[in-house]
Amino acid sequence: MTIRLDMRKAVSRAAEALGDSVDAVREFLRCHLCDDGGFQGRDGKSDLYYTVFGLEASVALDVKLPLERVVDYVRGFETGQSLDLVHLASLVRCRINLAEGTNDTLDPGSRRAMIAHLMHFCAADGGFSTSAGAERGHVYGSFLALGICQDLEVDDLEPAGVLESVLSLQMPDGGFSNEPTMAVSATAATAAAITIFHYLQAPLPKSALQWLAARAEPRGGFCAIPSGPDVAIPDLLSTATALHALTLVGVDLDEIRERNLDYLDTLWSVRGGFRGHPAEDVLDCEYTYYGLLSLGDLIGP
Repeated sequence: MTIRLDMRKAVSRAAEALGDSVDAVREFLRCHLCDDGGFQGRDGKSDLYYTVFGLEASVALDVKLPLERVVDYVRGFETGQSLDLVHLASLVRCRINLAEGTNDTLDPGSRRAMIAHLMHFCAADGGFSTSAGAERGHVYGSFLALGICQDLEVDDLEPAGVLESVLSLQMPDGGFSNEPTMAVSATAATAAAITIFHYLQAPLPKSALQWLAARAEPRGGFCAIPSGPDVAIPDLLSTATALHALTLVGVDLDEIRERNLDYLDTLWSVRGGFRGHPAEDVLDCEYTYYGLLSLGDLIGP
């Protein structure tokens, strides 16, 4: 399996937990598709980054979309030579998802061009950064690069270099910071690091797993960074990435399942989407995807 397929599989499972409410999610996704074929970002305009989440959730939940319109939008970015790493990863993931439902396949030349552009983000330490020409990689950059290589079915990644780069970002408490300038472990970065070790079939630092599991809040959800009980504010991004990483490596979620389901319920809207945190009013495709991912992982395989 790959990062993309394992996440999509979890999102598909969410339909079981949603029951009749899955139709509200389908309508929410349909309503966020713009006339030009992209999915809306927070400004209401088509955005390639948000299109990944809208498209993949739609595929997972069998939403009927005018896929040829989406193909036209995505193909407008060609092979992504002008894109940063985040949007290059978005482009690749969209193209591969679309290739499975349409005739929009990537030819070998396009794949090579995408990989060549990806290598601009390879850092001197063997990892990948979101900035070209960096000395040291970021956990998120290496996570994105691994996903791109999986989706394009190439082995251009040097696993030893990526793992060494990621390991250099492990903090004394066992968690991982995302980049060298950060001096604190972060939930999403630690989840991404665990994911990288899982797919590269490398021995997983037990301290990282222990650190991530300890971020589960007593009232549900996961916080972005360690904090005291009086200031802990869980968020959906941290919750979704943590739950998915723990599920990937086989951690039993029974002890935290019900309180996390309750937490997700506080983020759910009858309009068919999920908020990023309870005080958030805006619904978008990204956080709706994370809500679905969390639900799918909590109900199990």
